[in-house]
Amino acid sequence: MSGPLAQLVDRLESRSPIVTVVDLVLVYYLIYRLLLMIRGTRAAQMVVGIVLVVAAFFAADRLELITVSWLLDNVINYFIIIVIVVFQQDIRRALGRIGQGVLPFFRGPDATPIVDEVVAALGQLARARMGAIIVIEREADVSSFVEDATRLDARLSRQLLVSLFVPLADNELHDGAVVIGKDRRIELARALLPMSRAAGLGPELGTRHRAALGITEDTDAVALVVSEERGEVSLCFRGQVTQDLDPATLRRALHGLFGGQAAEIEAAIAIGEAVASLGERPREAP
Repeated sequence: MSGPLAQLVDRLESRSPIVTVVDLVLVYYLIYRLLLMIRGTRAAQMVVGIVLVVAAFFAADRLELITVSWLLDNVINYFIIIVIVVFQQDIRRALGRIGQGVLPFFRGPDATPIVDEVVAALGQLARARMGAIIVIEREADVSSFVEDATRLDARLSRQLLVSLFVPLADNELHDGAVVIGKDRRIELARALLPMSRAAGLGPELGTRHRAALGITEDTDAVALVVSEERGEVSLCFRGQVTQDLDPATLRRALHGLFGGQAAEIEAAIAIGEAVASLGERPREAP
């Protein structure tokens, strides 16, 4: 054994066994977290491609295929630049996930009136069958993921939220999402969100749901969707969607998501109960 691999083994053997074990466990954990982050994305396919290229390089070197080795060596040298150019969106998404949770998020008692206003607005929009997307920031800045929007900086109220989504020809703000910032004011309207890249989404999830899922895949924000066709309210968080939430369950989930770690667990339980209850509801006769 020679080369960099032999040097690595020699360095590991020269250190304390405890330090070596801790070092290897940390590397294993980092690789494991990386694989979890890229699972189901284009980056996962790229990892397979990298493994194949490296395997082909070593095979060509062992078989003394000089031309193939030279070609693969040059490809590997420029591989990092190719990865950054082609997969910049996936890299940005991964870095955003790593940074989530580093900075403390303000979770105060003022969440109650905000949640009440949002839930009331969603209920009114659902009854009127008016489609809507409301995004509520947590720690990550949503504006950097929005392609186009109209800045409002307005005080949050049920009346304003509903009026923004009224589908009138003179209301240019109704098409797109409304973003509620960390200061609990309406920061953006008519916001165009990134579409979800998740595979296997059902046909019942239209453009609004895919846009809401997309912003929750890129950030830790909460996205709420009102279906124009079914008059249902859905909650999207961390790339997952829960459909047809009643006001009580929705209010409990939002209080949890903006109330701390323990309450966030309760919110997850509430959403899980809502999903389970969907199968227990009697279906209406066609």
